[in-house]
Parts: sequence; structure tokens; C-alpha cells
Amino acid sequence: MALHVPKAPGFAQMLKDGAKHYSGLEEAVFRNIKACKELSQTTRTAYGPNGMNKMVINHLEKLFVTNDAATILRELEVQHPAAKMIVMASHMQEQEVGDGTNFVLVFAGALLEQAEELLRMGLSVSEVIEGYEKACKKTLEILPDCVCSSAKNLHDIKEAISFIRTAVMSKQYGNEDFLANLIADACVSIFPESGNFNVDNVRVCKILGCGVTASSMLHGMVFKKEVEGDISSVKDAKIAVFSCPFDCMVTETKGTVLINNAKELMDFSKGEEDMMEAQVKSIKEAGANVVVTGGKVADMALHYANKYQLMVVRLNSKWDLRRLCKTVGAVALPRVIAPTPDEMGHCNSVYLSEVGDTQVVVFKHEKEDGAISTVVIRGSTDNLMDDIERAVDDGVNTFKVLVRDKRLVPGAGATEIELAKQITSYGETCPGLDQYAIKKFGEAFEAFPRALAENSGVKGSELISKMYSAHHEGNKNIGFDIEGEGPAVKDMLECGILDPYLVKYWGIKLATNAAITVLRVDQIIMAKAAGGPKAPKQRGHWDKDGWDEEPDNFETHH
Repeated sequence: MALHVPKAPGFAQMLKDGAKHYSGLEEAVFRNIKACKELSQTTRTAYGPNGMNKMVINHLEKLFVTNDAATILRELEVQHPAAKMIVMASHMQEQEVGDGTNFVLVFAGALLEQAEELLRMGLSVSEVIEGYEKACKKTLEILPDCVCSSAKNLHDIKEAISFIRTAVMSKQYGNEDFLANLIADACVSIFPESGNFNVDNVRVCKILGCGVTASSMLHGMVFKKEVEGDISSVKDAKIAVFSCPFDCMVTETKGTVLINNAKELMDFSKGEEDMMEAQVKSIKEAGANVVVTGGKVADMALHYANKYQLMVVRLNSKWDLRRLCKTVGAVALPRVIAPTPDEMGHCNSVYLSEVGDTQVVVFKHEKEDGAISTVVIRGSTDNLMDDIERAVDDGVNTFKVLVRDKRLVPGAGATEIELAKQITSYGETCPGLDQYAIKKFGEAFEAFPRALAENSGVKGSELISKMYSAHHEGNKNIGFDIEGEGPAVKDMLECGILDPYLVKYWGIKLATNAAITVLRVDQIIMAKAAGGPKAPKQRGHWDKDGWDEEPDNFETHH
């Protein structure tokens, strides 16, 4: 009989073998704070226009080179439970506003850093939390006073460019004017008078080669596909869309055909050909001159399509097919039949074009208020184009946020210093112990101008004292001048560096919530991971890449 080993007394006694358990300030709270600080330190250096890029290789060995916090976090797959909470907060920010993910991380990290100081001083966790909650409430009351302007008319491209520029600047510093032009053009062209703006309607198509400045914008859609038949361009296109393969109908039931002689065989295949021809002819007679199909194109069908001068395009993706239907106003038909005039889509031209060495099919609308516009991005490497795509994403999201709420606050740390100033003075007026937490909440805002300064190679403390003195004189819009020498400051309203109000509003709210949630944890209990020991790694698969490598032996039973 196995010897019974007694367990250590205490909490571990109740749990299975291999469970971990941490409790108390030292073990749980400070550990969690440390993990979150590490995470926010990582993304903090990527904050602002001069932020550094991160090189992330994800579990599928795909390489990302970016300073976009949302992407970095998505690919990192953070495991630590407390750090995960902050990652979730930044994902919420991404879903809510689409920009400002790094804002959440930096702020939550700064709040926890300040909380650690307070706890080490001897304040209890509940006092810190209470102070933070009060301060957060007060901040969201003060924030509307920081608003310095609002968007008048989002149908005006010039005005839209000035707002989108700031969002693009933090991702693609140097190309912001060119990209903001493209994005504003794409957004305004599909922004209907009714005022409902859908982010999904600005598509991005990335084509390798040339430089960023060769990027362009089209009304309509661009697909990296080739046409199937001989015809490669159609003006004034009437489009029939089929979600099934472009092939002759296959019967639902299984059947066997008994053929006795050669004549019957000839008639059988002739019948099939005639049927196919009749189908293609009926599509042509309905007025269509472009066929888009979601499946494979049979050789026979292609032959007749060429005979009747039909252009055939094949799209493998269901999403692409749906979006195309939306763009051209077509209905996807589930089988190959002649479409009615209502079911056919229409656009000005469909043509095969060559961009760089990539063949693309363009569905182009001439009219301005098309349902979908596409930004064609050019770039020398895939990583560069991915990064530009993220900048476009942020720009489009900024436009969407402004459609919801037109208010704007000054950028470059101006709003943060103003809030820090007001929250600190609010802390002075509070009697209880939570005043320390309120003051620290104000101090946490200094992390932003400091991060901007340090990423630009400027001393943070000098800049912050300069900004404070300007704000005490009543200049609310004074922020960090990135292009100036040393710790220079200037009016952000004049140089047009503005952030949408909602980005800050949600960022502060979500970061504070995440920080408070992390502070509320005083015990971590981790059960033993399920499953037995991990299987040993195989010595590589027999289906090797190189011919020179020896395939391993094929037996599966060892």
C-alpha cells in the first residue's frame, strides 16, 4: 500500500496536488501590479508619433512590425490573469472607439504604479479604490470643459482631413498628410446624408510594390483576382452574381444512365452542351454582361461565356461576394438561372488592371455616393502595408467616432495636463484619506506627456513643468511640440492636433475600471492545469520542405 503523505496545513490542504495559491498584499496585489506595469511599459514606448515599433512573432510564426498596441496585444496572447484584464480593457476600447488602445494601457499602468506607492505608504486598498473612483467621476465631469472645438460638417473633405490627420500621425509619422487625404476621401464619399456611417464600407486592398505615395482611392471594389474568360473589360456593366459554381445543374438525386450505343452517348453529351448553352444564352439575353460566381467555373460554361461575350469573375470568399452585391446592388442567386432586372447589379465599368505585377479586377462606380470605397495601398514590404492598413483603420474609426460625437479635445498631452492640474486641486479639497489617491490619479495623467517626451528623446520632467506653468496661466490648449527643439510647447488648437472627445472619455473610464479590478484582487488561486503530461514534440513531419532532408520513417506505431 502506498505511503500516505500528509499535506502542509492551511489553504493548500483543501486543494488538489499541484494547485498554486498566493494571498496578501506582498504576494498577490504587488505581483499583479508588477505584471501590469511590465505590460504597460512595453507598449508605452510605442506611444505617440515617435513611438518605437515592436517586432512580434505570433504562435503561427507570422512577423508583425508595428507600434499599434491593439495588434501587439492581440498577437502576444498574454497569459497572466491580471495583465489579461488590462488587455481586455484595451480590446473594449478597440471595439468601442477603434483607437486609443495604447492610451488605456499606459493610463492603467500609471494608475497601478501610483497605487503601489500608496499601498507601500500604508493606505488600505479600499481607500485607494475609493479615491480612484471619486477621481474618475470628477475627471469625466471636467472633461467636457477641455473641449476646444467640434466638427461642423463631416461632408467637407478639408475638415475631415484635419481630424483624421492626428490619428494617422501616431501610426505613420511622415506620411500623415498623404494618407489622411486618401482616408478622408474614402470616408466622405460613402458617408450618406442620413448620417449612418459603417466602418466596413471602406475596404483596403494591399498590393506589393512601388511606394506608399503610389496608393490611391477608388469608388467601388478591387479584388486581387484574374478574370476567367477572354473578355477583360466591360463598360456600363450589368452584373449577374451567383453564389454557386458556374456549371451545369447537377440533379439532387443519384441516378444511373444506361447507354447502349454510340449514338445515345453522342446525344447525351450533346444534350448537356445544349442545356449549358441555353443557360448562358438566357443570362446574356436578360441583359447581363458580367458574371460573378462564388464557385468554380466549368470549362464548358466558360466556352459559352466567351461565345456570348460575357465577362466571368470568380470570387472564392463569401464575404467578398456579399460586399460586391452591396456595392453594385445585386442579389446573389443560388443557382445558374437568368436574373431578373431587379436581381442584376450595375456599375460603370468592370476591368482587369495590372498594379505592379499583380492582376486586379476593379468594379468602379463613377457616382460619388457609392456604397463602398476601396483604398489601394502600395508598399515595398508586406509588414509596411499591414502597418499602413492599421493607420487607415484608425483614420476610418476616428471619422466614425466623430459622426457619433463631434466634440474634439486638444492632443499632444494638453488635455491630460489640464485634467492632472484640476484633479490635483480637487484632491486638496477632499478631507479623508482618499485625497492621496485622488492626487495620485491626477499624477497618473503625467505619464502621457512624459511618454511622448521620452519617445522623442526629450527630458520628461522639464516638459511637464513647462506645460504646467502654461496651463496655470489659463492656456488650456498648450501641448508638447514634437517638431520643436527640446521640451518645446505650443497651442494644439492652432496647429490642428486634436483628439476625438469619446476616445479620451472611454479610455479614462475603461483604464480606471481595469486598474480598480486588478487592485480588488487579494488572492490568486490557480488549480492544476487539466490533462496529463504534455506530449513530447515530434521530430518534424515526414512531409519535409527540402529534398535534401530525410523523411522520417512512416510507421505511426512505435
